[in-house]
Amino acid sequence: MKIKLASLAACVWLACMTGAAFAQPTSDDPEWKESEAPPPPAFDMGKVLPFDVSINSALTYGVDPASITISPSDGIVRYVVVATSASGARNVMYEAIRCATGEFKTYARYTPDNKWVPVAKAEWRSMFDNMPSRHPLRFARVAACDNAAPVSTVAQMVYRLKNPALVNSR
Repeated sequence: MKIKLASLAACVWLACMTGAAFAQPTSDDPEWKESEAPPPPAFDMGKVLPFDVSINSALTYGVDPASITISPSDGIVRYVVVATSASGARNVMYEAIRCATGEFKTYARYTPDNKWVPVAKAEWRSMFDNMPSRHPLRFARVAACDNAAPVSTVAQMVYRLKNPALVNSR
């Protein structure tokens, strides 16, 4: 009984420490510079992998795994995310996550006439702010980040998206 209780306590402590590290982004490196973002990639709606954002969300979210990249020079995870309403209306965005600071940026939005339109003055914003959508934070937690660092490979991110039970047990 004592061993089970000690194991449970250790698991709870580990889970709390992981959550605390995620909740408090590390300080910004004054020498850090973002690499130039490549143009928005092509995406395939038929291959989008869904991820849960909130039980209260009226939208469903997914990421095309072929669009995910990890920039080795600056640690930025870039991807195409699709938000779909119950009626089938879609918003498609080309975004980035900076795990080290808990920030995200939207580079471009996809229009109904199949064109990418750059976001004017795209800026890094905190994933922890009170926003209408929490999808960048959830994507970071589900697949893109291990605390303040990007997951080491795109293949691991895709695995996590395909295996949400694994993520929910983290």
